[in-house]
Amino acid sequence: MKKWSLYSITMLSLLTLTSCEAVETIFKAGMWWGIIVVVAVIAVILWLFSRGRNS
Repeated sequence: MKKWSLYSITMLSLLTLTSCEAVETIFKAGMWWGIIVVVAVIAVILWLFSRGRNS
C-alpha cells in the first residue's frame, strides 16, 4: 500500500508540474541552503577571529 501511495504522488507531481517549475523549485531550495551555509561559515570565521584576539 505504501508503494502505491508513493507511486501515485510521484505520478501526480510529474503530471501537474512542468519541468521548468520543478527545476525552479529545486534551484530556489538550493539557493536558500547556499545562503544559509555561507552565512554560517562567515559567522564561524568571525567567531574564531574574535576568540583569537581575546587570547
